Amino acid sequence: MEKMIITAAVTGGVTTRKNNPNLPITPKEITQAVLDCWNAGASIAHIHAREDNGTPSQRVEVYQEIVSRIRQQCDIIINLTTTGWGQAGSEEDRWNPLVCKPELASYTPGSMNRKDNVMINSPAFVRKLAGKMNEHGVKPEIEIFDFGMINQALKISKEGLLKQPFLFQFVLGVDGGIPATAKNLLHVVESIPAGSAWSVAAVGKGQLPMNLLGMQLGGHVRTGFEDNVYARYGELAKSNAQLVERLAAYAFDLGRDIATPAEARNILGIASPAPDLP
Repeated sequence: MEKMIITAAVTGGVTTRKNNPNLPITPKEITQAVLDCWNAGASIAHIHAREDNGTPSQRVEVYQEIVSRIRQQCDIIINLTTTGWGQAGSEEDRWNPLVCKPELASYTPGSMNRKDNVMINSPAFVRKLAGKMNEHGVKPEIEIFDFGMINQALKISKEGLLKQPFLFQFVLGVDGGIPATAKNLLHVVESIPAGSAWSVAAVGKGQLPMNLLGMQLGGHVRTGFEDNVYARYGELAKSNAQLVERLAAYAFDLGRDIATPAEARNILGIASPAPDLP
């Protein structure tokens, strides 16, 4: 098996400090969490910005501060969100942070319900978003929350807006999306084009079982407070890095070597180094 990439999703757009008081919120806190995860073995940092009061933010200046702080201190691959979870705003608000030149950005090719909220990604919007990512030289991380999103992504690819080799992130266990089961992970893995890279994330109690299965299937994995705030049942994690360290230890036991950021860039076919790394 190729080396395994660990993504650290350190904040997210939904998790709050009521869920875990150790959630990083400010650019300085998010940067430190990313650095700690990088030292623990993460090669990719998935970033959602927040305002100082904890509410989700798509302000370019907040993202730019986070990106600049991280790139001054480490070579981790930066992956910015475009999903818009937990906030209102225009289409432009969702893609404007691409000017920060991340190497990756999340790309959700369809809409879905989540509890009492709706994540809206209209056919017109996802085509515009793909065009913006191409314009800025950003590789889409195709987030799959529901089975139909795979075919939607492949349809957009046939129009020339998404280019192979693809990177899929299967996000399982979200209320309204694909349940976090072994059968469902096997199904989505078997449903993507040969040669595609893929990673698995799962929320709550599904995170660790799906991560472990993903390791054994030869995929990559995502962890962090965006997906799960517990180290074990009833025990809050002290940090995002603690969750990364746990996966790195399991990978060692399973015989999966961990990819460095440079190796992850090679696996994913993205530019090295990042455009504005020192």
